[in-house]
Parts: sequence; structure tokens; C-alpha cells
Amino acid sequence: MKKYLILLLMAVMMMAACGRPSSSSGGEGGDETYTIRIAHLVPEEQSSHVAAETFKEKLEKESNGRIKVELYPNGQLYGSDREAIEAVQLGNIEMTIPAVAPLASFNEKFMVFDLPFLFNNNEAAYKALDGELGQELMKDLEENNIKGLVFGENGFRHMSNNKGPIESPEDIEGQKFRTLENPLHTDTFKAFGANASPFAFGELYTALQQGTYDAMECPVSLYYTNKFYEVQDYLSMTGHVYAATALLMNNDFYNELPEDLQKLVTEASEEYREEQRGLAQKQDVEFLEKLKESGMEVNELTDEQRDKFRDAASSVYDKYVDRIGQDLVDKALEANN
Repeated sequence: MKKYLILLLMAVMMMAACGRPSSSSGGEGGDETYTIRIAHLVPEEQSSHVAAETFKEKLEKESNGRIKVELYPNGQLYGSDREAIEAVQLGNIEMTIPAVAPLASFNEKFMVFDLPFLFNNNEAAYKALDGELGQELMKDLEENNIKGLVFGENGFRHMSNNKGPIESPEDIEGQKFRTLENPLHTDTFKAFGANASPFAFGELYTALQQGTYDAMECPVSLYYTNKFYEVQDYLSMTGHVYAATALLMNNDFYNELPEDLQKLVTEASEEYREEQRGLAQKQDVEFLEKLKESGMEVNELTDEQRDKFRDAASSVYDKYVDRIGQDLVDKALEANN
């Protein structure tokens, strides 16, 4: 028993030290090396992971072996974005690529990006995320020991269910609706009349399969790569929220990196952002066609139908604007101009 406890203690100590710098002859001139573990929820074929592979290649090659990157996709380490963010905050892993919505649990200002029908198109979202507003919020994360590097893209979110096409709030009234782990999201769907509650993404397929939930919403790419078309029959292109992702690093780890490696991480992050967004838009088109081929019935909304959802969501703005800050909301809305 004593031997077992000693081995267990050694294993725990090794795991705790895994991300810390260590001397290695693999780097130039005996420089310290750094291991970066990146955990995220999406499958290998989704744009976030594809771009993360390029990110890994660049860091390893251009650091001359001083950085090693390990990728853990498909929820291998954590079943929810919030768990992965907390792991980065605590230094249990070095990086993650979550949806932005769970960041509201760490900083309420991030809820500005979850307001329904905030952005008219992708370009407006990029303008807000990459500009003063987004960079201000990324900087704020350092107070949570998180280094916000860049924003990526999941795309506009759309609704699905097994009852029929969703063309108005009445069509989801009373349905058991899964939302993101974010109170603003949940309140939005309650305003639409749904019986809404948050649920971990990694367990969502099973929950839909078992009938725990009737309906859900997410971007096109995740409907396809997570095979939600097997457990949802109707997809309605509501585009009610633009969903960003974020490339996050443990702030202490970032600050421990030599200046040249910090510069390399920043440069690789910016290249990641451009590649990932381009892939995301391309996959939206390709995967939507594949969803139709899989048997999902897809319907578009008219402007009049979408306005019904906008009107229903007005109470969400009334509830959250003061909490988020009118100035932040105004900066986001200005990006549409």
C-alpha cells in the first residue's frame, strides 16, 4: 500500500509539472523547452482543430523545438468549455479554444457578444471582436489568469428540433431546449417561450437521443461534425446569435515564456485566426449541403419571421444592457455601420 501511495504521489507531481519549462538538449544551445497542451471540444475535422494543427506546426518548427504542442480535441480531457477554461485558469493545461459564451462566467462583460441579433454579418462581428471592444475584454481576462490571444469563429447559430420547422417563437413554445452555459442565452430562449436550460455540450448528443431535450441550437459546422443530424430532424436558419471562439492561454505560462517565444505565439495566433475563420465560412457552405443530404429538413426564415424573434428578444436587452454596460453594447452595435 505504501509503495502504491508513493507511485501515485509521483504521478501527480509529474502531471502538475508537465506544462512547466524544462531543460532539454532538443532546443538550441540547451534552451529550456515548453509543452503546450491544447484541449477543446470540437472533432478533428472542424475548422478550430484543423487550424490548431497549423498553429502547432508553426510553433514547433519556428521555435526550433523549444515549444512542443499537444492537441486534445473532441472533449478528450474536459466535457465542457467551462471546465476547460477553468483548467487553463488554474494552470492544469496551457491552452483551450472554447466558445466565447462560457467566458461570461468569468467576466460578465463578455455577455455583450451573446445578445441576440447583435451583428448583421461576419464582417461586423470581426470589426467588433478584433477592434477596441474585443481587445478590451481580452485584456480584462488577465485578472482571471487567462491570456486572451485572438477570437476565432463558430459562426451564426441556428435552431433545430424534432417537432417541425421553426418559423416563429410559437413553434418552440414549451419545448425542452438546450442552451449554452450562459444565463443570457438561457433567458433568450425563455423569452422565445421555450422551456430552456443549459447543458454540457459533450453530453448533448446522448441527451437529445434519450429525449432529455427536444431542441437545441448551434452553428452549422457543429451540427455536422457532431452528427446532431442523427438526433434532430429539422434545422431552421435563424442566425439569432453570432458565435465566436477564443484562443486562450494560461497567463502565468505566457509570462514565463522568453520574449521571442511570446512574439512567436502572438504571430501564430494571428495566423490561426485568419486560417480558422476562412475554413469556418467554407465549412458552413459544405456542411449545410451534407446536412441536407443526411435527411435534415432545412428552412430559411423571411425577414418578417426573423423580426418576430427580434421582438421577443427585446426583454433580454432590457434585462442585460445595464448589467453589461451601455457603452459596450453601443460599441458592438456600431460595428454594423
